Amino acid sequence: MTTTAFFSKIRTYTELSEESEHAWASLLRPRHYRKDEIFIQAGDVPTTYAFVVKGLLCQHYVGRDGDLIIKYFFPENRIAASVSATMLGEPSLFTITAIEDSHVLEYDFAAFKALVHAYPDVAAFYIGYMERHWIIEKEPVEIAFRHDDAMQRYLDFIRKEPDLHKRLKQHHIAAWLGITPESLSRLRRKIAFGRLGER
Repeated sequence: MTTTAFFSKIRTYTELSEESEHAWASLLRPRHYRKDEIFIQAGDVPTTYAFVVKGLLCQHYVGRDGDLIIKYFFPENRIAASVSATMLGEPSLFTITAIEDSHVLEYDFAAFKALVHAYPDVAAFYIGYMERHWIIEKEPVEIAFRHDDAMQRYLDFIRKEPDLHKRLKQHHIAAWLGITPESLSRLRRKIAFGRLGER
């Protein structure tokens, strides 16, 4: 499996030297996950990150009522991980599962952190990645889930992730919005008939 897509994505955060790229490439391990196969199981202590070359994974957990709740989707060019659990060496609160047949490049987090300490450009990537995905992107999403209704969150999702929206099953989108598939069907009918005032 080629590493071209991986390093093309990494360079959207920072430039890497050939030495850094070679060192990081030596950590990458290709892996195939079948649809519904688990990458990280809730309760296990995760040790690896996975860059999605092709396919789609999602991070999820079971709510108080036994309902599936999806926290995040990982399509192509995203890095799938239970980040806090991996950093702290603690059991993951979430499961990450392939919802399509997926090809990924996995790498050990401890070995990667050694690169962060050894190579300033890898450290620059790490800082940029954490800032973008754990501060700049995460905070508005958390605020939206507290203040916006399901219709507004759904419309925002369609606008921001139109290709991903087309790939997902209805029950996956509903689980991400925190509503039932039946409620999602009603939202879709309102959008189709232009009745957005009836929420």
